[in-house]
Amino acid sequence: MVETGRISVILAFAISVYVVFASVYGARSGKSDFVMSARNGVYAVFFLLLIATIALLHSLVNLDFSLKYVALNTSTDLPVVYRFTSLWAGQAGSLLLWSLILSIYSALVVLDTRSRSRLLMPYVIAVLAAISVFFTFVVGFVESPFETLPMIPSEGRGLNPILQNAYMAIHPVTLYLGYVGVSVPFAFGMGALLSGQLGDDWIKFSRKWTLFAWTFLSVGLLLGARWAYLELGWGGYWAWDPVENAAFMPWLAGTAFLHSVMIQEKKGMLKKWNMTLIIITFFLAVFGTFITRSGVISSVHSFAQSDIGPLFLGFIAFILLFSFAMFLYRVRDLESENKFDSILSRESAFIFNNLLFLGAAFAVFLGTIFPIMSEALTGHKILVGSPYFNKVNVPIALVLIFLMGVGPLISWRKASKENLVRNFLVPSILGVVTAAVLVALGVRDVYALLSYALCAFVAGTVFTEFFRGASVRSRRGENPALAFVRLVSRNKRRYGGYIVHIGVVIIVLGITSSSVFVTEKQATLTKGQSVELGGYALTYRGLEQYTTDAKNATVAKLDGFKNGKPIGDISPEKNVYKYEGNREINQETEVALRSTFTDDLYVILMSYGEDGTATIRVMVNPMVSWIWSGGVVLLIGAIVTMWPGGRKERDEVFVRYTLHGRDTTAKV
Repeated sequence: MVETGRISVILAFAISVYVVFASVYGARSGKSDFVMSARNGVYAVFFLLLIATIALLHSLVNLDFSLKYVALNTSTDLPVVYRFTSLWAGQAGSLLLWSLILSIYSALVVLDTRSRSRLLMPYVIAVLAAISVFFTFVVGFVESPFETLPMIPSEGRGLNPILQNAYMAIHPVTLYLGYVGVSVPFAFGMGALLSGQLGDDWIKFSRKWTLFAWTFLSVGLLLGARWAYLELGWGGYWAWDPVENAAFMPWLAGTAFLHSVMIQEKKGMLKKWNMTLIIITFFLAVFGTFITRSGVISSVHSFAQSDIGPLFLGFIAFILLFSFAMFLYRVRDLESENKFDSILSRESAFIFNNLLFLGAAFAVFLGTIFPIMSEALTGHKILVGSPYFNKVNVPIALVLIFLMGVGPLISWRKASKENLVRNFLVPSILGVVTAAVLVALGVRDVYALLSYALCAFVAGTVFTEFFRGASVRSRRGENPALAFVRLVSRNKRRYGGYIVHIGVVIIVLGITSSSVFVTEKQATLTKGQSVELGGYALTYRGLEQYTTDAKNATVAKLDGFKNGKPIGDISPEKNVYKYEGNREINQETEVALRSTFTDDLYVILMSYGEDGTATIRVMVNPMVSWIWSGGVVLLIGAIVTMWPGGRKERDEVFVRYTLHGRDTTAKV
């Protein structure tokens, strides 16, 4: 199996090279046989990388310690499920996974576009294959997961303890589906530049792939936050860690792109801007992989150290130089068909939205690379902490929330006074009333007040739009529930987007509450002593210890109470693992968590003494569960948006004009 895997990767590299040249030659010479051969080559690359992945999984599950990768990432005590997830726990395995996912996307794109543009698609395939050339080269010749050891050890080093978590079993795959998925719209954009097919086709063909990648990036970010909240034992879910930032940056740029392409589709505008955005988004996705897997930046989320950094930097430089060279070559063909008519228009709102998303991405990028830059220039690594990121991004986020309510409802071209009043009077009142009620209840934090008020404003705009659409259908005699379902089903893209906005609102409410109003207390307890916080009381019963094949565990046993009523055992742990793991971390904290809709009781065992005392840290985090619930709503909205429809969906646009002195309205 080992030799099969190694040979499969090398063959995948060779065929990827062939696909690049065959696609381009076939397109330029008009020889369709070469194009068809290249398309078949894409399927072959997928098949070969699937074989290689199965071969590595076979070695991991069966603990073949003759492979260096297996010896470094597994051990005999490791459960089978975590032997499987060891595939993406280390450098070489994760790069193989990247290559496999890219081959799946490429094969699906080829399958989906069999009857699409013959001028555009060969270049799209060539770009996807060119990306595959880089990654299969790295996996096949530089960082091979099939490298063997001269002597077979009797035991492996084991899997890093903090990776032995259910969320870490799915979070990396989800995030990679987002990272790699960005390659598809980038390939369509580059294909348009290379072929000269610079109309809207590349946008239309790539739209669902962009949404798919964005959805998985969103879910991956939330799963990563959930993993950090449960596993790292510090009480939070986001610390502006470099690897967190690496995933967040392409999400910001991708979100800007998703909004911006609407203007190109509707108005034939922002063609240059959209091409630039997708180049930046792909660059940030590859940069995120570089940050995660090169070891160039120290991070609790980074599980690999290697020497592939220069290769990645070279690839990133090539992407930027080639992409922007093609952009400049075609820049005259990317002129907009229309111009902006007013600052009070949906076009302008989307432009402001884009600028803010890119501003946030740049601020995060600067803070992430600053330690590298400072070390290169001065020899001293200067770290950028959370205060910088919060100070810059929180105000940007508040304005984005406001625009999230304004953008979908303000008129195209120019908004009239009547349009503004009709669409925004009720939501504005709702926002002001929300802020006033919170002030009356004693809330004084300015950012919290603004966040709650703006969330109320956005929710008001969305629910007003749903109510109006469903009411129109209900007046025609439809059942209200049926009217709502048909309203959404007839325009999934529009109303699915509204559901996504509601999910974002719920997430923002959870982030605001858990960030501003968190309370905590630390205490060293002896048997029988209690600690109280936020209506909770914890009474310490003592320590218990147990051992397994993998670890020695010490548990602090506490009785929990909420407002005097028992809530059960609260049992935080501190574990010492018998195998060191990838980064020689052998100690891990298992937090005790009681989660409700209103707050989370979060208890950490900080340390314990030989005399039986235990030092615990107790935190009450308000509304954290709203973050995860909002993620579910966001996922539902994304699914609705991507769900295929039986009939062609369209927006109904009404135009008012004057004919023979009478006002007339027509649907177009």
